Amino acid sequence: MNTKNKSARDRLILALDVNTMEEARELVTELKDYVGVFKVGLQLFTSVGPDIIKMIQDEGREIFFDGKFHDIPNTVAKASANLIKHGVTFFNIHTTGGSKMISTTVKLAKETAKSLGLPKPTILGVTVLTSFGQRTLTEELLINQNIDDYVGKLAKLGRDSGLDGIIASATDIPKIRKECGEDFIILCPAIRPTWSVVNDQIRVVTPSDAIKSGVDYLVVGRPITSAKDRVSAAKLVLDEVEEAIEEMACAPTE
Repeated sequence: MNTKNKSARDRLILALDVNTMEEARELVTELKDYVGVFKVGLQLFTSVGPDIIKMIQDEGREIFFDGKFHDIPNTVAKASANLIKHGVTFFNIHTTGGSKMISTTVKLAKETAKSLGLPKPTILGVTVLTSFGQRTLTEELLINQNIDDYVGKLAKLGRDSGLDGIIASATDIPKIRKECGEDFIILCPAIRPTWSVVNDQIRVVTPSDAIKSGVDYLVVGRPITSAKDRVSAAKLVLDEVEEAIEEMACAPTE
């Protein structure tokens, strides 16, 4: 899947990290002209259920279901197939679930989409959460590897098991591109413009830095949703993304 030719809007994912349908509808209605994809995570989905999917579809926008599934292969595969039945074709699972979980899920999701006449699903893998740093990995999870190397290995596992792409910090991209190639989709969470606060994320980057490093999709949440003027905040992010895309297009190739 080639995302490099997508517009800034289509590469911007807004995190709907709210609790009610009313809050979500207000954000989607207000920002749908500036955002191509809306992220539905566990916080919102466990509050309002599948109705949120239909609401976003009715507004003509794509949904990224951020459920980060991680369970035995059969459970994750069937849960993913149910997402497809609801019309979600863009979602994620944990790569630490292993190759069997990944490949079983990818196979059933594709079969389900084909049987329903729906687009081929885009399934991304979660490597290491952006709230994790080296200390958490080493001291709490007892994984004695450099976090960058660990992310690269998980990304390669995901690619080899059939995933379309990976979710990772922009700082991990050089290693992921080396391991997985240029066509492997990279979605970057924890995007924070220079004018926003970091909040609880550790590994964060600006929209411009993310695009220049080779990110395909960017997830932005509170810098837009908590802004006094959300439309203006979204426009600022889009301007930064568009400027970075133009700079990349004009950059000399080696």
